[in-house]
Amino acid sequence: MAENITQNSPYPSYYSEPEVIKESIFVGSEALKKAPKITGVPTGIEGLDDLFFTVKEEKGKLKQVSLGGIPKYSVFNITGVSDTGKSLMAEQFAVEQARKGEKVAFITVETPANFVISSIKYRALAMGYNFDDFEDNIILIDAASHGKLRENIPDLLATLAYAIKEYKINYTVIDSITGLFENKEMMARAIVRRVFNFMKKWYQTAIFISQKRSGHEELSAEAAGGYAVGHIVDGTMVVAKELITSQYAARMYKAQLGDLVRLFRIDGCRMSGHDTKTHFMEITETGIVKILGPIGG
Repeated sequence: MAENITQNSPYPSYYSEPEVIKESIFVGSEALKKAPKITGVPTGIEGLDDLFFTVKEEKGKLKQVSLGGIPKYSVFNITGVSDTGKSLMAEQFAVEQARKGEKVAFITVETPANFVISSIKYRALAMGYNFDDFEDNIILIDAASHGKLRENIPDLLATLAYAIKEYKINYTVIDSITGLFENKEMMARAIVRRVFNFMKKWYQTAIFISQKRSGHEELSAEAAGGYAVGHIVDGTMVVAKELITSQYAARMYKAQLGDLVRLFRIDGCRMSGHDTKTHFMEITETGIVKILGPIGG
C-alpha cells in the first residue's frame, strides 16, 4: 500500500485527516440530563432481584437499598456450560415482563421459534401464569430458521429495529449471542460491541445468553469468543454445576457424594451495586430457576 502514502502524511490516502468530533464532548451536567433514571426490573427469578442495590443518603448517612431487580436499560450476559439454567432464566425473565404487559423481543438463534414458544408457554405455566393472557407480548425473531439473520448482523439489527418500533418493545433476549459468531470467534468482540451499542441506542433492557467452552473455568465470566461478551456488557451472571466426588467438596457444599450442586455468581455490574458472593442455585422439577443463599451462609 506504499503507493497510497502521501509525501506529507504518514497515513495512507484512504485515511482522512484527524477530525475533532465536538458533538461527542459533554460536561458532566449535560451528560446527566440525558442519563436515564436507574430503577430495578424484576426478573421473575426468585432470590435474584434483591442481589442488586443502590445507595441513598438519609440523615447524612449512606444506606444500601434493594433495587428490586436488574438495573433498567442494562445489558446483562448470562453464561455457563450446557444444562446450567441459562435459557430457563432468560425465559423466566421474558415471561415476567410479558405478563406485566410489556413487549419482549425474543431472538432465538439456536432453536426454531415454534419450539421456543412452547418452552416459554410451559415456563409460564410452571410460574403459575396463564400464558394465553399475554402470549402476544412475546415477539419472536427466528434467526435459527433464517440463516441470513444469524449470519448478517445488519439484517438482524434492522429486523429488531423494525420490531421495536412496530410493537413498542422495551425488553430484548438473545439466546444465544455466541450463536451470532459461531465459527468466526475472531469477530466476537466486534459483533458483541455492535449489538450492545444497538441495545443502548434503543433503550433496551437486555439479556444475552452465551455458552462456555468445556475447558473454561466454571465460575469465570469467560465464554465462547473469550472475554468479548463479558468485557462489553454491563454485567455478567455466571451459572455453574459441580458433581460432588470428594469428601472435601461434600463438606464445603454440605452435600452428599454423587449430588449435583448448582452455583450462581454476579460477575460485575456497572449500573448498580450487587452482591458479590457465590450462591447456591436450584432448578426445580418443573424447570424453574431459584437463587438460594450464599455458600457459607
